[in-house]
Amino acid sequence: MKRTLDLLLSAIGLIAVLPLLLLLMIAIRLSSPGPALYSGIRIGRDGQPFLIYKLRTMVHEADKLGGSETPDDDPRITRFGAFLRRYKLDELPQLINVLKGDMSLVGPRPEVMEEVACYTDEEEQLLQVRPGLTDWASLKYRHEGALLRGCSDPHKTYHELIRPDKTRLGLEYVHHHNLLIDCKIILQTVRVLFQ
Repeated sequence: MKRTLDLLLSAIGLIAVLPLLLLLMIAIRLSSPGPALYSGIRIGRDGQPFLIYKLRTMVHEADKLGGSETPDDDPRITRFGAFLRRYKLDELPQLINVLKGDMSLVGPRPEVMEEVACYTDEEEQLLQVRPGLTDWASLKYRHEGALLRGCSDPHKTYHELIRPDKTRLGLEYVHHHNLLIDCKIILQTVRVLFQ
C-alpha cells in the first residue's frame, strides 16, 4: 500500500510541478555556471547505493570543495541556491527517485556512503526502509542550515548536536511506521512548506 501511495502521489506531484521545475532549471543555468541538476550517490534500502537528484544550489563540483554538512552561510551556496534551499525547492527532483523506487515519500533521509560506513549496529536498522523525501527529523530540523550558521566546524557541530536526535527520530519511524503516520507526516510537511 505504501508503494502504491508513493507511485500515485509522486506521479501527480511531478506532473503538477513540471512547469515550475523547468523554470527553476533555466534560472539556475542563467544564474551560475554548471548543470541545473545535481546528482550524488546516497545509500538506500538494504545498503544499496543510488543516484539522488536535486536542483543544483551550490557552485559546480561543490562536493570537491567541502563536506556534506551545509550551513546557511556556506560560501559554496549560490545566491539563487539560497532561495531554493529556503523553500526546499531543490528537493523536487527527488520525486523521480520516488517513482524509480530508490526512495519513498516518507522515510529517514538518505545519507552519503561515508556516514553509513560509520553506522552502529542499531543505526543500520535505518536501512531496513526506503529513505524518504520527508520524515519527523526533516520537519524538526528543517532549518538545519541556520543551526549550523557561523560554526567553525559544521561537521563536528552536526555530529554532536543534530545527528543523534535525527537518528533517534529515524529509528522511531523504522520501528513504528504505518500508512496513517506517513499521511500525517506528508500533511505536516505540506503545511510547513506553505507557511
